[in-house]
Amino acid sequence: MTTDQARKYSRPSAFSGISLIVKRELLSYFGTRSGYVVASVTLLIAGLSFNTRAVGSSARYSRDVLSTFLYDTSGIVMAAAILISLRLIAEERKTGTIHLLMNSALSEGQIVLAKFLSAYFFLVILILLTAYMPALIFLRGRVSLGHIFTGYLGLLLLGAAVVAIGTFASSLSRSQVIAAVFTTVITALLVLMWVLAKVVDPPLKEVVTNMALHNIHFRTFQQGTLSLRDVAYYLSITGVFLYMARNAVEARRWTL
Repeated sequence: MTTDQARKYSRPSAFSGISLIVKRELLSYFGTRSGYVVASVTLLIAGLSFNTRAVGSSARYSRDVLSTFLYDTSGIVMAAAILISLRLIAEERKTGTIHLLMNSALSEGQIVLAKFLSAYFFLVILILLTAYMPALIFLRGRVSLGHIFTGYLGLLLLGAAVVAIGTFASSLSRSQVIAAVFTTVITALLVLMWVLAKVVDPPLKEVVTNMALHNIHFRTFQQGTLSLRDVAYYLSITGVFLYMARNAVEARRWTL
C-alpha cells in the first residue's frame, strides 16, 4: 500500500466527521444553561399560546383550534430558530476553534452542513415536544391526523429555512449578537415580502408575493393541505442560504 493510499484509508470519512460535529453541538445545547433556557421558554410560550389563543379563543371547530395553534407556533419556531442558530459559526470564530475545523478533513460545505444539522436537530426536538398539544384536541373534539401531520411538516420546513438563514448570518461575523441581528433582519424582510407586494405592480407583484417566507407558503400547511410547490420553496430557501454560508466560510478561510 502506498503512502497516499494509507493516508486515504486513515482519513476519517465525511460522514463520521459530520456526525462528530453534530454530536458535539447537540451535547453543547443540552449541556449548557442557554440551551435549556431556549427550550424552556419555547415550550412555555407554545403551551400558553395553545391554552389562550387556541383553546381559549372563540374558535368553534377543532380544525380552527389546530389552525390557530399552527399559526402561533410558526412564529415561535422562527424565533427559536434564530436563537439556536446564532452561535453556530460565530462562536467558533470568537473562541478560535474555527482553525481546528478548517484544518480538518472536512470541506467548507461539510462543516456548514454539520453546523446546520446540529441546530436543526435541536429545533426538531423542540417542535416534536409540542405534539401533545394538538393531541389534546381529541379530548373534546376531532381533527384529522393528516392535518396535524401536514401542519408539523410545515413547521419543520419553516424551521429548516430559518436555521439556514441563521447559519449564513453566523458565518458572516464572530459576534453572536450581530449574527442574531442579521438573522432577524433577513427573516423579517422575507416574512414581510407580502406587504411589499401590495405596492408593486404586476407581474412583479406575483414574484414578490411568492418570495414571502410565511404568508402564502405556510398557509397551506396551516390549513392541512400538502403542496409540493410550498415544500419546494422552503427546501430552496434552505439550500440557497446554506450555499451562501458555505461560500462565506470559504471566503473567510484566508483571513483566519
